[in-house]
Amino acid sequence: MSDLIRLKAIEKRFPGVHALKSVGFDLRPGEVHALMGENGAGKSTLMKIMSGVYQPDGGEILLEGQAVHLPGPAAAQRLGIGMIHQELALMPHLTVAQNIFIGREPRRSFGRLDEDRLNADAAEIFRAMKIDIDPRAEVMDLSVAKQQMVEIAKALSFRSRILIMDEPTAALNDREVGELFAIIARLKSEGVGIVYISHKMDEIKRIADRVTVMRDGATVGTVGQEASIATIISMMVGRELDGSTAEIPDLAAAPVALEVRGLRRGRAVQDVSFSVKKGEILGFAGLMGAGRTEVARLIFGADRREGGEILVHGQPRRITTPLDAVEAGIGYLSEDRKHLGLALGLDVRDNIALPNMHLFRRLLGVVDDGALGAKARDYIKALTIRTHSDRQEARLLSGGNQQKIVLAKWLLRDCDILIFDEPTRGIDVGAKAEIYRLLQSLASEGKAILVISSELPEVMRLSHRIAVMCEGRLTGILPGGPETTQEQIMSLATQRAAKEGVPA
Repeated sequence: MSDLIRLKAIEKRFPGVHALKSVGFDLRPGEVHALMGENGAGKSTLMKIMSGVYQPDGGEILLEGQAVHLPGPAAAQRLGIGMIHQELALMPHLTVAQNIFIGREPRRSFGRLDEDRLNADAAEIFRAMKIDIDPRAEVMDLSVAKQQMVEIAKALSFRSRILIMDEPTAALNDREVGELFAIIARLKSEGVGIVYISHKMDEIKRIADRVTVMRDGATVGTVGQEASIATIISMMVGRELDGSTAEIPDLAAAPVALEVRGLRRGRAVQDVSFSVKKGEILGFAGLMGAGRTEVARLIFGADRREGGEILVHGQPRRITTPLDAVEAGIGYLSEDRKHLGLALGLDVRDNIALPNMHLFRRLLGVVDDGALGAKARDYIKALTIRTHSDRQEARLLSGGNQQKIVLAKWLLRDCDILIFDEPTRGIDVGAKAEIYRLLQSLASEGKAILVISSELPEVMRLSHRIAVMCEGRLTGILPGGPETTQEQIMSLATQRAAKEGVPA
């Protein structure tokens, strides 16, 4: 079968970084070709070259056997190459149809916008995709899953023959993932080639025809659908990963660090009560919309609670703002680290220092830059943050290293209570193992930790106890360890009231 596109011996360098080293990749019509590798392996750089965002320093791109030059994304789109980024690039205050045809809107006489044709053209794309989205709806009113579908529709509006999907299911629940996979199957049947970037092994095994693995800017190899997960992981990380579950410590005599009583906010959080001891990792499981993140935001003061009480080390605390929470010794690592956890335009040093500037102010408020830099470098070393220096911009680092920067700033603050919301979302398997070890190490030092995760194996691996939510209610708390099964967790995650005999 001839290739839709072939990248040969692609080279790319950035200042101080050899990002791509003679990388090869090809895509056939009607296939899903997964591209995998640890964060920083070069996947996104390669795809940005394929989609015209970056220019290669060497090598060539062949489109159906013909050498092509892609000076920018518009040129790639004209040739039928579309890319759907992990961070959706939609304009929330415009309608669905306006987002799909932005800059290409149909016009009537005198340049007037033809709104009827605009909506009809968008509706036709959705009919072909067999999904129900109103072209006139504002994007801001859509769920993340629907916004993902709009991005796909936008790419298809260019009559894309090649579709690059970067972590498309990161914010989708199981039902929405099924809908996306149905669309992918239809596109495959029409001869569209799909490059699929994901860290989720179950998805790769479910839909990928081939898998190419990258490591350290080079291609490790390509395997077929029959390759085992263990084989793919070994290719990705070049080492064995520890898959053991955390040892459950004896916390019977440990003091309670955080207690929540009767927390309420509308239908999102309804009478939620629990406690976390020093040295304990309490996992929060539940389906999308169960209320887990809402609980975290209420504890941290990011949202105002309508009722309930928060006690820190046995003392009631009035927490109405994040500053109140920080002063109470609570740190929150948001699920959206890029928008809520980091200042991406600042360097590593300044991000670590942001909530801690008072530690480095000297006479007349002058910042001791030397002390700040030394402390930042200490945490870079302790957390093995892979960066060229503490002056590298945070936006240039991989997802796993960005997550470590957020962790570093709260560790410097010496928070007793840490809330991790989706700590490994968008992070490769190697970086995940490092984050797991960090969390377990923090717990062993006496930190009280809440971990919210949509991945049940992750919750089960990390947690000493598992709190399960459904539709704003805490439906049960299960013990950690091998005696708790995924089926037990899912049973509690799909019922609206606390199950008799299961403490909540």
